[in-house]
Amino acid sequence: MSLKDQITEDMKTAMRAKDTERLGTIRLLQAAMKQKEVDERVTLDDAAVIAIVDKLIKQRKDSIEAFTKAARQDLVDIEAAEMKVLQAYLPARLSADEVAAEVQAIVAELGASGPGDMGKVMAAVKTRLAGKAEMGAVSAAVKAALAG
Repeated sequence: MSLKDQITEDMKTAMRAKDTERLGTIRLLQAAMKQKEVDERVTLDDAAVIAIVDKLIKQRKDSIEAFTKAARQDLVDIEAAEMKVLQAYLPARLSADEVAAEVQAIVAELGASGPGDMGKVMAAVKTRLAGKAEMGAVSAAVKAALAG
């Protein structure tokens, strides 16, 4: 079963259980997926769905940070609950050590050296680690690998 089908099934389950918070978050995810399909006239595969989930989680993290600064704990709780639902659709994340090892392997494959090759390495890393690692951590690992 594809990730897209799994999300649809989860939506039906949430409807039957009258789980309004989970249902709202899943509908939000489905709307984002449908928007991408309509805008780009494509059918989303699992990798594209994971990219959308990643984007929505990043938005939730940014919102939590802003709401925390504004002392709005009620809104922080809502965003955190949505983020928890969304994270269920992501594959298991790599640890920092695993990310560093992957980055080192890619740098060696490409023969990259120095900060000038950062773009080339990041392009290769994004395709290989998409959805498996948080890109901020990956970027830091690439900088460290090219600096040393």
